[in-house]
Amino acid sequence: MIKVFIVEDDPMVLEVNTGFLEKVPPFRLCGTATNGADAEIGILETKPDVVLLDMFLPDKSGLDVLKSLRSQELECDVIMITAARDAATIHEVFRLGAVDYLVKPFRFDRFKTALETYHKMWYKLNNTPSLSQSDIDEMKQIKQRNQSLPKGLSETTMKQILLKLVDLSEPVTAEQLASALGMARVTVRRYLEHLEQIEKIQVQVKYGSVGRPSHYYFV
Repeated sequence: MIKVFIVEDDPMVLEVNTGFLEKVPPFRLCGTATNGADAEIGILETKPDVVLLDMFLPDKSGLDVLKSLRSQELECDVIMITAARDAATIHEVFRLGAVDYLVKPFRFDRFKTALETYHKMWYKLNNTPSLSQSDIDEMKQIKQRNQSLPKGLSETTMKQILLKLVDLSEPVTAEQLASALGMARVTVRRYLEHLEQIEKIQVQVKYGSVGRPSHYYFV
């Protein structure tokens, strides 16, 4: 059993994430909090294995909560779940040791992937006295056999597209991204489809009154 503490100030989102958690064994909810102060007290009392931490809280930021956990040397991991998408914040969160970062809104599949990946790491670290490089690579989802890009795609261009998505404040369509980069829409779409397939980006489908639905991409 892996104990999970959820910090989320939106009651509806808290209920959704709690429901998601119930679908992914062997995780079990051990506590919740809707503000930073209660989160720090609850985490200290329940001693969870992992905290699902929102960034925007009514009394303090999730980043401050994460810094407090680290300063107290509490033995818990953190998965940040937030709408914050700026590169500086994401960099700071990973610098403080978060094991994953989920950008709202996200689908259950991404939530499940985050927990299953964490489970692999947790199991290895708690049941294996000494780890090989392959063990570490497996925990970090580094698969050497799958590193090559599909034929016709360039690593440099893919990085350029990914960095542009990180810089943008809102989800964009393939056409909007192509215009911003000065590339052909069909080319950008191929890269976006590949990035979505390897779970580097997410897609949001918006339905209009007529015509086909629009696909909006974001990191």
